[in-house]
Amino acid sequence: MARLLADDDATAALGAELAATLQPGDLVVLEGDLGAGKTALARAIIRSLTGDQRMDVPSPTFALVQPYDTPKGPVLHADLYRLGDPREVDELGLLDNPDAIVLVEWAERSPEIVAAATLTVALSIPPGGDGRLVTLTR
Repeated sequence: MARLLADDDATAALGAELAATLQPGDLVVLEGDLGAGKTALARAIIRSLTGDQRMDVPSPTFALVQPYDTPKGPVLHADLYRLGDPREVDELGLLDNPDAIVLVEWAERSPEIVAAATLTVALSIPPGGDGRLVTLTR
């Protein structure tokens, strides 16, 4: 069932809620069209995991992967949008550390990553464009 995130505060609250449940080894796939809120939700999760609500959490669109150190262990935030070939994902090392929490945007570019997901978060823009709809699948 879809849940409505009315605003940025609701997105931050969901990020904190998810961060509290994530464990080392979890791989979270963030699905949605451009502008659906994938990076905003990832940013909220990372800020909650680090305990720093003001932390600069840039989109990994150009770097492809941004690493973070958190009390729960390493976190990798990846954006596969610019991935040219699904085989390139191996070079990113997203599945190399079993203790890492991995957040992946545009994971559909790598069937290997989608298959390894422990949680899929689908975000969409509702009719009218206000807020975001989110569906969680474990």
